[in-house]
Amino acid sequence: MSSLTRPYPLPMLKSLCGHIARQFRSNLPDPPKNLTIATTGASGALFLRHLLLGVDRDSRVQTVNFIASDSALRVIAEELGLRGRSNLAGQVLGHASRKIHQQSNSDIGANVASGSYPADAMIVLPCSVGTLARIANGMASHLIERAADVCLKENRPLVLCVRETPLNKIHIRNMYRAADAGATIFPLIPAYYFRPATLDQMAHEFACRVLAHVGLAQPDAYRWKG
Repeated sequence: MSSLTRPYPLPMLKSLCGHIARQFRSNLPDPPKNLTIATTGASGALFLRHLLLGVDRDSRVQTVNFIASDSALRVIAEELGLRGRSNLAGQVLGHASRKIHQQSNSDIGANVASGSYPADAMIVLPCSVGTLARIANGMASHLIERAADVCLKENRPLVLCVRETPLNKIHIRNMYRAADAGATIFPLIPAYYFRPATLDQMAHEFACRVLAHVGLAQPDAYRWKG
């Protein structure tokens, strides 16, 4: 029997499998501790609420810098019945949060505007096609676009939950440009196969999918078992 066909002893196989598993785990990125979350003027404020609820209760996340565009304030007012910029994150959550820090979209000198600030990942939810266009074409005149630009130049995860329909060729080209630069296009398309009974269940599951994509898998997320 050649060395290629000779069976290996079981202890050796277990040791080899354990070594491979340890190597695989060591190559996985650590869950992000410092997140940037932005929201813009597209429909989907309920999804934002569940994303913020998810990161607020996740002990792995230590800091969240939260940015809302002026247009986002209008959408949040229409869809969630909230008013004003003051303590917006607390209003969306329904309670105060020690880890979520609100930033002004006009403050181009905020911490997340610099590559030296250790942000681990950024999520824009929902991401309007206007914000998409500015990110895809390097037009960083406000903090949201600048923070996204920093993620791209520093090779950090950037997730754009684009919300628009139907899509014209400009939207599609801009999605391609953003993806080509390193962003993940994660359209705001909820799942139905787990048969959500409420809009909150549907929004929660989508938020779980987004968080899992950046390394923050949620214990109560639905998992398809076939």
